[in-house]
Amino acid sequence: MSEAANRPGRLGVGVIGAGRVGAVLGAALRAAGHGVVGVAAVSEASRERAELLLPEVPILTPQQIVERAELVLLAVPDDQLADLVSGLAATGHWQAGQLVAHTAGRWGVEVLEPARQAGAIGLAIHPSMTFTGLSLDLPRLSGCAFGVTAPAAVLPIAQALVMEMGGEPVVIAEADRPIYHAALAHGANHLTTITGQALQLLGELGLEQPERVLGPLARATLDNALSAGESALTGPVARGDAGNRGRAPPDPGRARPGHRSAGHRPGLPGARGPDG
Repeated sequence: MSEAANRPGRLGVGVIGAGRVGAVLGAALRAAGHGVVGVAAVSEASRERAELLLPEVPILTPQQIVERAELVLLAVPDDQLADLVSGLAATGHWQAGQLVAHTAGRWGVEVLEPARQAGAIGLAIHPSMTFTGLSLDLPRLSGCAFGVTAPAAVLPIAQALVMEMGGEPVVIAEADRPIYHAALAHGANHLTTITGQALQLLGELGLEQPERVLGPLARATLDNALSAGESALTGPVARGDAGNRGRAPPDPGRARPGHRSAGHRPGLPGARGPDG
């Protein structure tokens, strides 16, 4: 038995949703000494992910997990969360004193109200991170901010779980969750879209590794923007150099049918795959 497993306060954890987030967080909690009693995985990809990150953990139904776990981690798509919680409440599965934590950025603890009415304790712990669903995600949790929402009496529990996974808990008020989520989605999705378009343009010039040309500039630009905001703008935009700006291609997505231009706002996430 590992030293971590001998720490006090270890819980039996059940993971519902072995998508890219759920499997990784389940593995992180397991590394902290908690026992993972089961994982609900529907698709073939999620089952393979569970086998990779949570070896020897049985694949169970959501109902079986709620019956067995002291901490239930709900890592399902945002739009499925409310129905899952209310459905398990309607069948009488939630237990008094059971911890129920979800990973959705958009929701606080109100979405867990049906479980709370059955005596369960609701927590919202959303990692501000993009996931691949591979083991390389685990070290990325070190220092990763988690948006945490919980009643004051149990907030230390949510914060402790985040810190055990290596993360940094950041308290978000219930009413502020939509703006918190929108800010993260706005930044991450636009960053991905613009980077992809720039790589496409460089690739059209015949560069075999356009990421080597763009990468250093993009990383430095992001670092500068994080520290200085919009005052970090440089180049033709900052100088007001209309001549250079006028030479830019009118549509960075022109070579890819159906590809949206940089002026189109990408949709907010909350649209993960079936298993998160």
